[in-house]
Amino acid sequence: MPAKNRDLHGNVPDSAAVALLLIDLINDLEFPGGDALLEAATPMAKRIAALKRRAKAAGVPVIYVNDNYGRWQSDFTKLVEHVRTDGVRGAPIAELLAPEEDDYFVLKPKHSAFYSTTLDTLLDYLGTRTLIITGMAGNVCVLFTANDAFMRDFHLIVPEDCVASIDPADNDYALRQMRTVLDAETTPSTDLDLEALLHGAHPRSGAAGAV
Repeated sequence: MPAKNRDLHGNVPDSAAVALLLIDLINDLEFPGGDALLEAATPMAKRIAALKRRAKAAGVPVIYVNDNYGRWQSDFTKLVEHVRTDGVRGAPIAELLAPEEDDYFVLKPKHSAFYSTTLDTLLDYLGTRTLIITGMAGNVCVLFTANDAFMRDFHLIVPEDCVASIDPADNDYALRQMRTVLDAETTPSTDLDLEALLHGAHPRSGAAGAV
């Protein structure tokens, strides 16, 4: 094996105990229920944008994980361009959360961010053990990703204000399942102490312990 690249991607740290995942946020929403999801996702996207800014300032890498819509010849750049310029429902979300040059991205063929993707390899490279999972839909791709992360022994944080689903009741149920079954912390994004997380402390005010 070649020596580990000391600079994986420009100014992005190539070693990080914590990573922020953005699930399916570059999404045209052109499907039944897309209007309802857009309504729920717009305020969520604003909160994720604020969390992303804080994460980058703290040195937490941002990883976009997006469906490839079953198009095996697609790439992330084309997907972003489609959602931002083709007059689709999801354009406002993509504008709020437009990927930056130093962000990572992973394309997924199915619901989980881990299934048949490079995410395992990337997180292993970074040395990440805590995942902050955000995005949509909370009861589908976010939940499936959290399930797979739990089986890989990651510490999970799913901020309750950074997840959206078509039906709010389904979203609440998914958050409850992640909290009770997957031991995920659902601390609101505004209460997350990223510096404490990076140093292995509890996300609330740097205190040790579990929610």
